[in-house]
Amino acid sequence: MTDLTHWSALTAPSLEELEALADDAFARLPEAFRRLVTDVVIRVEDFPTEEVLEEMQADTPFDILGLFHGIGLAQDAAVTETGRLPNMIFLYRRPILDYWAEHEESLGSVVTHVLVHEIGHHFGLSDEDMERIEAQADA
Repeated sequence: MTDLTHWSALTAPSLEELEALADDAFARLPEAFRRLVTDVVIRVEDFPTEEVLEEMQADTPFDILGLFHGIGLAQDAAVTETGRLPNMIFLYRRPILDYWAEHEESLGSVVTHVLVHEIGHHFGLSDEDMERIEAQADA
């Protein structure tokens, strides 16, 4: 018989805890990949805003796990404006936890996957490239 008493004290990670997990996952990504976005800020929110849901044509707030907002290296050289906001990756805690509950992956793997895909899709990387980057982060 399995001892399940340790589960009774567990709670879902807070916004701050998930952000710390995301910061750690980002730090483990290959340096060349991290350089695609400079001075990135990782923010964790419970759900995407109504504006994001509408823009992404999402049916429910659970449809979007994360979002990259910013300017990449290729665009950065051409942009000289001041007062520009930093590159940001938004992770949406409740959709991520919902996805995690329905799949057999660790929460850290899900967060890493979302980070890699938000950056990768923004820069046009292939799914194969992103899978390789995720594997390097797990090594």
